[in-house]
Amino acid sequence: MSNLKYKPVVHNHKAFLAKAKNRKGFSEAYEALELEYRVASQMLKARARAGLTQDAVAARMGTTKSAVSRLESAGKHAPSLETLKRYAQAVGCELQVRLVKLKEA
Repeated sequence: MSNLKYKPVVHNHKAFLAKAKNRKGFSEAYEALELEYRVASQMLKARARAGLTQDAVAARMGTTKSAVSRLESAGKHAPSLETLKRYAQAVGCELQVRLVKLKEA
């Protein structure tokens, strides 16, 4: 087993969305979780840039791989800002939160 190496699974999100949008109720459910999906996407990209596995991030955060997996899955878990800061630090980033005024219609 010593020849096993980390190989990220290729995921074409645009192709996934194009196919999933044909399912009844998908668009409404996806839009309801848009912010969560954007945050999860940023987390996955940051971890990939850092070249880290979920195990490595978990070790840096002092938690488990399953906890990191839950953090990276949109809609199933609402992490605290403190947890998001620890994740950001673990992948070599800084967490920034902004409130942006809505555009008037």
